[in-house]
Amino acid sequence: MNTLAPAPQRTAPRVVLGFCTYRRAARLPGLVQALRAQRCDEPFEIVCVDNNSPDDARAVLARLAAEPGAPLRFVTESEQGIVPARNRLLAEAAGAEFLLMLDDDELPEPGWVQQGVAALRDEGLDCAGGRVRVQFEAHERPSWLGPELLGFLAEVDYGDAAFAIRDASTPVWTANVCYRMSLFADGLRYDRRYSRAGAAVGGGEDVVMFEALLERGCRIGYRPAMVTQHFVEPWRLERSYFLRLHYASGLRAGLYDTPDSPRRLFGAPLYLYPQAVRQALRTLRAMLGMQRWVRQGMNFTNACGRIVGARRRTADRQAR
Repeated sequence: MNTLAPAPQRTAPRVVLGFCTYRRAARLPGLVQALRAQRCDEPFEIVCVDNNSPDDARAVLARLAAEPGAPLRFVTESEQGIVPARNRLLAEAAGAEFLLMLDDDELPEPGWVQQGVAALRDEGLDCAGGRVRVQFEAHERPSWLGPELLGFLAEVDYGDAAFAIRDASTPVWTANVCYRMSLFADGLRYDRRYSRAGAAVGGGEDVVMFEALLERGCRIGYRPAMVTQHFVEPWRLERSYFLRLHYASGLRAGLYDTPDSPRRLFGAPLYLYPQAVRQALRTLRAMLGMQRWVRQGMNFTNACGRIVGARRRTADRQAR
């Protein structure tokens, strides 16, 4: 479990709106403006964690911090990676009661803050999430990118009715989530094993956090009126992105979550190999049949990643 020193004692609003940023300086003015435009019956502070951006993010943030509106505070997390950045955000928000989180390639729709605060403060939830609407901006959506792939671009839409989340079938992500900060008083943090740095894809730290909250019996809810828009960059509109994303997911599953077996081949459990072969054949059939094959191809790259991850786990154990 990660341990972090608490943020320095300071008088802070009950509500913090937080995000981490890396190499997206051009998006920061629009995001901060949209956050400052939010209306809420509680005062709020905006906190940004810059993860060593090589662009002029710090200069942009300094300029924005001097502008009128809700206070903006920004810090630099020197350890590279999304998990160190997210955990720094938790530390910086430690003096608040509620944290509403989104990403630096998103914008909140009107009412986002008030809906999140109401879910935590008035309804007594520990965590809530809402809709995430995928926006392709000026980039044309490829014809092969069907609705079955939108969830891998962070889309969330479970319908128009609010409900309690009691299992992993309806997860909520850091693209649109709010937390009661007392959840983290005992040292709960994003799992460093699932970090990613720079232009790497994958991660899964928000999945692991969501599952940890479920295990603890936390009160989690879906609130459809709590909406963010996620702006997809062109490099994610390639088939290779989806394949690499699921390979990275399989790699971490092989390292940390795949059951071991006394029967192994090249260091990986034997049962993983026929699974990969079956997924390869299904992918080939889909491609030959001129079907949308990317989702099936993701199953294949995930199976390959599991084998590689399991082999690395065995090699690491033998090296100790």
